[in-house]
Amino acid sequence: MPKIVRTDGELELPHVDRVLRESGADLVVLPDAVTGDRLAAELRVADLLLMCYAQVPAQIIDDAPRLKGIVKYGVGIDAIDLEATRRRRIPVVNVPEYAEETVAEGAVALMLALARKFKPLQREMETHGWAWPTSRWMASDLAGKTLGLVGVGRIGTNVARICGHGFRMKVIGYDPYVGRDAMQRAGVDPRDDLDALLAESDVVSIHAVLNQETRHLIGEREFKCMKRNAVLVNVSRGAIVDEAALVRALTEGAIGGAGLDVYGTEPLALSGHPLATLHAMDNVILWPHLTFYTAEAMQRLEQETLERCFEILEGRPVLIKSHDPRLRAQTVGVRFAD
Repeated sequence: MPKIVRTDGELELPHVDRVLRESGADLVVLPDAVTGDRLAAELRVADLLLMCYAQVPAQIIDDAPRLKGIVKYGVGIDAIDLEATRRRRIPVVNVPEYAEETVAEGAVALMLALARKFKPLQREMETHGWAWPTSRWMASDLAGKTLGLVGVGRIGTNVARICGHGFRMKVIGYDPYVGRDAMQRAGVDPRDDLDALLAESDVVSIHAVLNQETRHLIGEREFKCMKRNAVLVNVSRGAIVDEAALVRALTEGAIGGAGLDVYGTEPLALSGHPLATLHAMDNVILWPHLTFYTAEAMQRLEQETLERCFEILEGRPVLIKSHDPRLRAQTVGVRFAD
């Protein structure tokens, strides 16, 4: 009977849990706030780890002699010490395609919410029941504006399609890992310089992976490059943005607003959190890392998670669909989609 550990139990995966248990596996589901000691203790006798947000450092990996693989049921892999997994010859796989359009739609929803002042208007309606067309409520069109994509991968490409074709926005993009021809085929006008993209954009939308190169990619200097009425949207990873610099930029009016679904420290809180002051700002929309969370996306996520689990448990090479070079560097127990 294989033992499987799944972290982040607050993210419900009823189909995954049921199928694994019906297969005869001993499945242990741990909460989001699990300590490293508890996770390490469970993994010492585990064959497979399913994780989403939990930190999986080298010490825990090295202390799990039976571990055959790690399945990230999601996209980002920055919480896993991949050097340790490669050293131990433990394959790591993510599920990169399940929410490409879903998260793109979420990013566009945040853009619309900021442009049309959804947050203060909703508060006004809840408080007074109506709002008259005074200058306080003057909104903005997305049509004709310039959208700057920081990252033009799967999700960024879908955002470009929706905004370019749907709203007739001018879409420009910065991504050192995507060729100019590929960007142009996606309807994105390439920019080789991040500062130039920021200066030109009315909306800046982040769709990059988090790694050492992108951590705090958008900081104090970059906010100074942006237009004062431009807005920032981040549905990727919180740590790509220097959040202390973001708070200063919003407080000082250096940028026009922000729509955030991800944070350097999660969960967010009304007090005692570095970003707590943003809750009161009318020009800031805060979502709880749920742009991926639709019925359709979760169905895709659960199905593919199970496929990857059984590949590992049955000793077959696990299918890597991601183009992330950190996953593509694996040489043991993996096969690649293309």
